[in-house]
Amino acid sequence: MPGHGSQAAHSGCRTVRNELAALEGFLEDAVEAGVDVIQLRERDLEAGQLRDLAARVGRHAADTRTRVLVNDRVDVAAAAGADGVHLRADGPPVSRVRTLSSGRFIVGRSAHTIAEVRATDEDGADYVLFGTVFPGGSKGGAPGNDRLIVLREAARSARTPVVAIGGIDPDRAARCLQAGAAGVAAISIFLPEGRAPLAMGVARAVAALRLAMVK
Repeated sequence: MPGHGSQAAHSGCRTVRNELAALEGFLEDAVEAGVDVIQLRERDLEAGQLRDLAARVGRHAADTRTRVLVNDRVDVAAAAGADGVHLRADGPPVSRVRTLSSGRFIVGRSAHTIAEVRATDEDGADYVLFGTVFPGGSKGGAPGNDRLIVLREAARSARTPVVAIGGIDPDRAARCLQAGAAGVAAISIFLPEGRAPLAMGVARAVAALRLAMVK
């Protein structure tokens, strides 16, 4: 589930345009590589820009395995015809979100504690994104805590599929599945090689993760 935070909205229009073009190309590469979900987390974009980006990426992903979700902005996701939305841990109830969408709308939620994971069973989310599991990724770390043990307990205590995030590489992805996670999500590993400590490039990362997760 690759994501990318836009830092260009504070610069001139030309920079924003260039950044969006580069991001869109990256996301198209992710679709071609066969990622399951793209989560658009562009907090700095205006609603119209985010809607148009989601719509374009969605059209590119049509008739593929890839689903496109928008972070937080239910209105934008619905207007763009996206496949769903990803909510913060303190976001609105899933039942309310579903009233704003039509057809099958994927709704996921972030969680950082076992209590928040368990709450998703009552909330009706389709999945819960749990982390940070490992330090060293784009979301930092949790020094002094064995989060893999916490992930195992979270996965065992919830009916909702638990997806692990934070410092994911192929070996760690396999360990997350062994702990009971239904899948993994990541940012850094999908970036072009050299851009971050874990970066492998999107095509290589997808291939390596799939191989690690079927062993």
